Amino acid sequence: MSTTEASVDVLITTAFLLPGDDVDQALRAAGLRVRHEPDLDAIADSERAKLLSGARAIIAGTKPLTAQDIAHAGRLEIIVRTGVGYDSVDVGAASARGIPVCITAGANRQAVAEHVFTLMLAVARRVPENVSSLAAGRWQQLTGRELRGSTLGILGLGSIGKAVATIAAGFGMRVVAYDPYFDEEFAAANGVVRAELDHVLAQSDFVTLHLFLDDSTRNLIDAERLRLMKSDAIVVNTARGGIVDEDALVDAVRSGVIGGAALDVFAVEPLPQDSPLLHTPGILTTTHVAGATREARGESGRMAAANVISVLGGGAPQFVVNPEHRKVPA
Repeated sequence: MSTTEASVDVLITTAFLLPGDDVDQALRAAGLRVRHEPDLDAIADSERAKLLSGARAIIAGTKPLTAQDIAHAGRLEIIVRTGVGYDSVDVGAASARGIPVCITAGANRQAVAEHVFTLMLAVARRVPENVSSLAAGRWQQLTGRELRGSTLGILGLGSIGKAVATIAAGFGMRVVAYDPYFDEEFAAANGVVRAELDHVLAQSDFVTLHLFLDDSTRNLIDAERLRLMKSDAIVVNTARGGIVDEDALVDAVRSGVIGGAALDVFAVEPLPQDSPLLHTPGILTTTHVAGATREARGESGRMAAANVISVLGGGAPQFVVNPEHRKVPA
């Protein structure tokens, strides 16, 4: 069916939510008309505008939801991002229209935290090198390093950062953290040492990023800050690609300024095949899958559907990232 042939109440652009799944069934059971379009960019402009014009709610994935998209959506009452990052949504445009932008806070906390250690252990124990070497017919017993006794620096001690700190304690790591809104109570209860950003970088063996991407954090980890780090330090990024200056990171790894990096997120996604991030020894990459577990995706979908059903039924939105939307006159 053409997108021009059916009106829609809920537009779903999250790729892992599918027609007929639990989320789809819950929305339809609430009497809502649902359409799945994981790639709005693939739709002709005129059809895209018409599709958006009828939507009362959007459950959005990681692909951009632009100011123009929001302008077309004249009936829109809520946007829910299935995740905690919302830099793919033009929040300013939504706020100007009085539309709440929501996230599914906490849904993927454990999944992301576990992936941090998947990446950290893979780099520390040189797993990718070992696998490729064995596949090539070589029997090399490469020397790795232990996490126990090392210092883990956490940039962003929010929900995910705290889950990472908790797991780190089980490995016997010393944890230092930076956060503009530092939770002293959590830190005291979990043995986390507070430090300023540059001091975290200077003393850490591993640095993991858990910050939102905005103007204050874009390229936060640049050439200057990479030079502050230990020569064998490892950077792990499961937050947003734009927080790290990728060109500076490649240069730092190639020149030995730092020991390496493990990245799940990138400034441009999908990551181009000619990106030096894919072709630099010492840099491990995965395809933005830190939150991609059955458990996390299931919970994220359920939270998004519940929020949409509530708001379209007259309820208050939950986990709103733009409270300023309320200041717009009705």
